[in-house]
Amino acid sequence: MKLSQFKFKLPEERIAMHPSKYRDEARLMVLHKNTGKIEHKIFKDILDYFDDKDLFIFNDTKVFPARLYGNKEKTGARIEVFLLRELNEDLRLWDVLVDPARKIRIGNKLYFGESDSMVAEVIDNTTSRGRTLRFLYDGPHAEFKKALYA
Repeated sequence: MKLSQFKFKLPEERIAMHPSKYRDEARLMVLHKNTGKIEHKIFKDILDYFDDKDLFIFNDTKVFPARLYGNKEKTGARIEVFLLRELNEDLRLWDVLVDPARKIRIGNKLYFGESDSMVAEVIDNTTSRGRTLRFLYDGPHAEFKKALYA
């Protein structure tokens, strides 16, 4: 599977920037798995699709901003980094995908954020597009994460 298979064009105007004023009136698409029929409802109708013994689990986790845009040292070439998982909290090691990957080599430094305030060093090639980055950040882990996600 290639990373490029996940790329698609989504017009900016189709991206919700704010939640609905009345959250229970958010749109709900219902797919009936037995028939393939699709219904368009609103979220407050969701209980119509549950039986007495069904369990409803609320997920209140937040998605972290996994996509970073930065520049490669020396050339200033624009790069995109997709954070996959944190490998080591103390060493600030992350498993990432990079694009374009062909010129991102071990030892390269990558700069992110306003005035290149966040710096990472490539320390390993894991796959054709995969790299291990070490973020060069002094300070507590919580402060690092806040800066990374800013």
